[in-house]
Amino acid sequence: MTLRVAVVGSGPAGSSAAETLAKAGIETYLFERKLDNAKPCGGAIPLCMVAEFDLPPEIIDRRVRKMKMISPSNREVNINIVKEEEYIGMCRREVLDGFLRNRAAKLGANLINATVHKVDIPTNNTDPYTIHYVDHSEGGLQGTTKTLKVDLIIGADGANSRIAKEMDAGDYNYAIAFQERIRLPQEQMEYYNDLAEMYVGDDVSTDFYAWVFPKYDHVAVGTGTMQVNKATIKQLQAGIRTRAAKKLAGGKIIKVEAHPIPEHPRPRRVVGRIALVGDAAGYVTKSSGEGIYFAAKSGRMCAETIVEMSNNGATIPTEKDLKVYLKRWDKKYGLTYKVLDILQTVFYRSDATREAFVEMCDDLDVQKLTFDSYLYKTVVPANPITQLKITAKTIGSLIRGNALAP
Repeated sequence: MTLRVAVVGSGPAGSSAAETLAKAGIETYLFERKLDNAKPCGGAIPLCMVAEFDLPPEIIDRRVRKMKMISPSNREVNINIVKEEEYIGMCRREVLDGFLRNRAAKLGANLINATVHKVDIPTNNTDPYTIHYVDHSEGGLQGTTKTLKVDLIIGADGANSRIAKEMDAGDYNYAIAFQERIRLPQEQMEYYNDLAEMYVGDDVSTDFYAWVFPKYDHVAVGTGTMQVNKATIKQLQAGIRTRAAKKLAGGKIIKVEAHPIPEHPRPRRVVGRIALVGDAAGYVTKSSGEGIYFAAKSGRMCAETIVEMSNNGATIPTEKDLKVYLKRWDKKYGLTYKVLDILQTVFYRSDATREAFVEMCDDLDVQKLTFDSYLYKTVVPANPITQLKITAKTIGSLIRGNALAP
């Protein structure tokens, strides 16, 4: 037999999973509803992702080496990457996603431009799953209704995952990312050449942060928030536009985007022979709100587990086999998620704590630790003396900002 796997969704998670499966010779079907889809997000990727996922330089719009943190009182702290070869990659999601999707297809994944509507779930461990979908590549606007039988399904279809609903994965809280792409006059764009900005404050986000991230010929200006009503989002976006007004003068909005972002993993990420990855699983980190690298990594780790447990597609893995992927994932990244969750709870709860957070970012030891953990996705253990210094500075900042009051 040849194992047949459907991957639903071709963002970084789905495409990375499909590529790994196709390389192993497993019969892979990659479903994507909108081939020109661009999820609204800051589009920042860590340096380790460039090497690990073999990304070509042309898909990176900007190499950011300077980050400006701006507090509620407009105190500015400059964080500079010291090593010449290091940078944060800024990319447009339509470019990154398109590259990863096309590479998976070239390596043998069957790319299907379709919307998945329903999954028939078998009552035993060997019968196939039947996927019901509408194929958009033929039959005009309505598309053509079709079915496909597969042995395994990977749900990589984002925060509003249809696959998660079909497998009864349970719900999670979500935030909203709202973003305007603004084309600036050339002289204004120069300022953002290798610089990104993060703003904190109740006026721009009550529980997260706002950003101005540079792209190829425009900046992405947005906010993330758990307040999911339109009026509040509009108000917070007006807040970031006001705070960055001088730098955005003369700019023209070329696109407006909004999208849900999961706030924590779903209660069930593997049920039967269905596994969730990326946003569908809930792998966005707190505090930084980063999900691109973790999406791609989860897709690859899930697919690697399937290749291993199926003996390169010779047998059908069980639910127990698929859960090996979860054990590996939680062992590798569980602590990272917990630490960032605590950081968000401590530092994003009031303007006083945000002032303390920005003050803390002025410290070189803190900057080095932050960048090392972000660029390479390892919480680099500083030596004990440095660790003590950072702890003392953190408490000092919180006290000065009256941020330790309940």
